[in-house]
Order: sequence, then C-alpha cells, then structure tokens
Amino acid sequence: MENTLNQQSWTTIQKIAFRFAFLAIGLFILIENNGAYPFYDVVMAYPGELLHIFIPWVGKNILHLSYDITVFTNGSGDTTYDYVILFVILCLSVTGTIIWSVLDRNRKNYSTLYYWLTVAVRFYVGLMLFNYGMYKVIKLQFPFPGVGRLMQPYGNSSPMGLAWTFLGFSKGYNLFMGVAEVAALMLLFRRTVTIGAIITLMTTANVMAVNYFYDVPVKIVSTSLVVMTVFLLLPDLKRLFKFFFTGEATSLPVMPAPAVRKELRIAGYSFKYLLIVYVLVMTTVELLASAKEYGDAAPKPALYGAYTVKSFVVNRDTVPPLTTDSTYWKHLIIQWGEYAQIRFLNDSTRGYSMTIDTVARTLYLKQRLDTTNKSLLAYSMVDEKNMLLKGTIKTDSVAILLNRKTDKDFRLMNRGFRWINEYPYNR
Repeated sequence: MENTLNQQSWTTIQKIAFRFAFLAIGLFILIENNGAYPFYDVVMAYPGELLHIFIPWVGKNILHLSYDITVFTNGSGDTTYDYVILFVILCLSVTGTIIWSVLDRNRKNYSTLYYWLTVAVRFYVGLMLFNYGMYKVIKLQFPFPGVGRLMQPYGNSSPMGLAWTFLGFSKGYNLFMGVAEVAALMLLFRRTVTIGAIITLMTTANVMAVNYFYDVPVKIVSTSLVVMTVFLLLPDLKRLFKFFFTGEATSLPVMPAPAVRKELRIAGYSFKYLLIVYVLVMTTVELLASAKEYGDAAPKPALYGAYTVKSFVVNRDTVPPLTTDSTYWKHLIIQWGEYAQIRFLNDSTRGYSMTIDTVARTLYLKQRLDTTNKSLLAYSMVDEKNMLLKGTIKTDSVAILLNRKTDKDFRLMNRGFRWINEYPYNR
C-alpha cells in the first residue's frame, strides 16, 4: 500500500483489504471507543443501551453460549460481552466487504476515504495513549504498593497484582512509561505520523505483552492499538526497510490532505487545535484533582497501617491461634478511608466498610457482603507500634492487641536507591 494516496488505481487486493479494514476499524472505534474521543460516552449512551440488549441476544441465539451475558465492559475490557462484540464486528465487516466489493467494483481507489480513516485512527490511538500516559505521569494507574499488598505473600498475588506491584513501586519508571505513551500525540500531526507511529508501536507492543503475559484484562484494546499503529505504518514499510536494512537513500513523504475550500480548511484546523488543547488541559486538570482524591497524594486514614494480631480475647477467654480458625483475626489492614480488610488465621479475607471517629476514638466495621456482621470497637494506642481494640463483634465482647506496620517498615519500601552496590541485594 506504499504511497497509497498518489496511486491512480489500486489493485483488487488493495481495494478489498481497504474495504474490510475500513469497516472493521471503523466499527471497533465506534463501539469500543474506550473514552478516546471527548464527549463520546454521551453520544453513545443510547446506542450503548441497545448494544446491551443486542449482544446478549447474539450470544444466546447465534453463538448458543451456555450462560447469559449479564456483565458488560467494566474494569475488565475482556468480558464475554466484548468478545461477542468482536464476533459481530467480524461478521459485519466480512459481509459488508462482500456487498461493497460487488456494488463498487469499478472504483479505481479510495484515496480520500483512506485519508479520513487514518485521521480517525490517529486521533483514536493518540488521544487514548495521551490519557493513559498522563495516568502514569501523575501516577494514578499504578499506585505505590499499599500495606495490604505489602502484607500479601508473593504466592497469593495474581499475575496482574504482581505486575501492578512491580510497576507501581517506581515513580521514575511510571514517568518513563508515561512520557513514551504521551509521545503518541505526534500521531495527530501529518508531518510526525511516522516517527510517532514507530514510538507508539514499541509502546503499545510492550503494553500488549504485559496484558497477555500477566493476564491483565485489557487484551482486546491493547491488541487493537498495536494493529492500528501497524495500519498507520503500512504506507512507509518499504521505505523504512530500505532505511534500516539496505542503506539506500530514501525519504518519507507527508501524507497529502484532500483538497478542500479555504474556509473548510481553516475551520478544520481550528477545530483540530481546539480539540487538542481541550483534551490536554482538561485531562491534566482532572487527573491532578483525582491524584489528591485517590492517588498516592490522597490523605491516609487516621489508623493507616497493617496490623498483626498479638492476642485475641473473646468473652474474656484468650482464643488459641489455630490455623484452621475462620474467626480469629490474623491481620487488620487499614489502607483506604472507608474500607478495611481482615485476614483470618485460615488465610481467608473479608472486606468491611469502615468509619473511624477520631474524637470518640472508635472504629466501626460492617462486613460488605453481610450487613448483619457489625463491630463497634474502641481503640487506644498502647505505644507507637501497638494498638488495643475493645468492644463487640456481633454479640461477643472482644479485646484485641495488634502490632502496627506502615510502609516504611517493609524492606521493599525502605531499601531506597544506591549507586554503589558491592554485591547484588537480591532478597
């Protein structure tokens, strides 16, 4: 597809491939926009509701899935719903390509349509990666490992949890990844599309690899970003091969824009730069505000820490610590303002809604999945590292002595950076 826009006539293969690419990429961008375009969620609100009806119908009546689709795209972008959407896009694209090829078989080329498809792809990839990149620059996507994660054995973490711990530990590495993704903004300008696509291909390929090999449920979108970036590089593949592998002199021409009236060209450029400025400013402002609310800069709760139980007294009887016990506390994790986690001796865990009253010095816990499981406990600090809880758990009176750890008490967080290492510090 080299120098596609300057060819007078495309081959039959090129035309068929373009028709399929136009339909498949266009439908994917429309349906799986993933917040790339501003205000797109508002525009797609009603169509999205229709998809929530149609896609489960396809799964049940055409694919004959053994279960109903009731979960839609959420924190996971690899739900059954999303894979059925891919199936629908594939079917529509193949069918549409056949019909289009029959009805429009005499057309010489699709130069203008190809140009506008590349514009849609450039802005889709560029704006999405700018958003992802800023999440890393401001360090929201991968927070520092909290005390809950630090208390968790390596072997009990999921592959995704291990990746999040690794990536979240280093602010510098987040900045490095973020800048690489923000560089996708070069895709928005025709003169820098090729260099932007080369950088973006390396960035998205790395993201895709992490998603596949650490089982992160964003495989569909990350793969699409790689495919779309390759699509942008297709016209320059031969020239890039010559440049990198043959030493022959070559040049990378700028993709020409279709000829339009001066007024339309001015209006187009005005809209483009207003859109770019809006996205850059609003994304940065919103993420900085979010960083103060739930990022590393967010305030920690009054009793923040990971607490190990030293003694557990129920109804004035000291309970022996049996590893099969599902009621004896092992750890109390207080990491977020309204959430606590209790790990029991049998290593089961439960999540609790939490309210801390620093005036009355009380801790109120209510199990998130069993609202009848409530605890009102008075707390007192025995010293800087030990806390005593007294009160009731359900109908039992308890007195629990706990030893507190914060981030700085863990080797991972206090090791720091050293230029000189006489021996590897691999623990």
